[in-house]
Amino acid sequence: MNARVEGVPGSLTRRTFVARSIAGAAVAVAAGTVAQGTYGVLRGPRVKRVTVPLAKLPRAAHGFRIAVVSDVHLGPVLGRAHTQRIVDTVNATQPDLIAVVGDLVDGSVADLGHAAEPLARLRARHGAFFVTGNHEYFSGAAQWVDHVRELGLHPLENAREELPHFDLAGVNDVAGEREGQGPDFVRALGDRDRSRTAVLLAHQPVVVHDAVRHGVDLQLSGHTHGGQLWPGNYLAELANPTVAGLERYGDTQLYVTRGAGAWGPPVRVGAPSDITVVELASYQT
Repeated sequence: MNARVEGVPGSLTRRTFVARSIAGAAVAVAAGTVAQGTYGVLRGPRVKRVTVPLAKLPRAAHGFRIAVVSDVHLGPVLGRAHTQRIVDTVNATQPDLIAVVGDLVDGSVADLGHAAEPLARLRARHGAFFVTGNHEYFSGAAQWVDHVRELGLHPLENAREELPHFDLAGVNDVAGEREGQGPDFVRALGDRDRSRTAVLLAHQPVVVHDAVRHGVDLQLSGHTHGGQLWPGNYLAELANPTVAGLERYGDTQLYVTRGAGAWGPPVRVGAPSDITVVELASYQT
């Protein structure tokens, strides 16, 4: 027979009381975790710093800083104020170059053009560059490419920019294949001088194997959100070679940022948002 708990209604047994108490505590912990995860997204991303040594990088480019921004996901919840927080955070790092590597928006230019306008205030010595993510192709990619160009960003649509000490290339997202606008590595990298360092902007980490074949030294990507929250972390691990951080594939290094926003519910658990400042390092003396 179950004992009664003093001060608890007689119909409630000790076992039932304990079970309900545990359930209540679990709900409270879950609610607190979600609240903290929501606050982290709405507060804006923190800055993460990573140093990446590159064998062919000339000494003159040692210490070159690239601010990597991905997965902003402007929409009904994350709007103009979110963009302004990101711009302020990026500019405070005083980068040499800014790379916006896709999934900037979840909606049309007509609906979200105003929310993106603070991007015009991004500042870097060598400019700000943009490549499409899969969500741009749900939102009118051609219109967004035109709009970010109007805001002062330089879209790299399967194209390459020859900077003073290395090549910066960008490829369209694989989602563009449905519109005949997918990644074209030959166009972006095929005729370049391979004695120069190549840095590639590509939204999805999965294209790293193409990057290896085309002699890319460093690929900068997003897309995964670092998993964002359970069980997304398991799905991200199944679909991507790297979920977050720096890893090597052959002679190519891949860096994946967790992104600056969130998709779906504005909640992150165990995968805080970030803007990463990648500092290039030279082996040459």
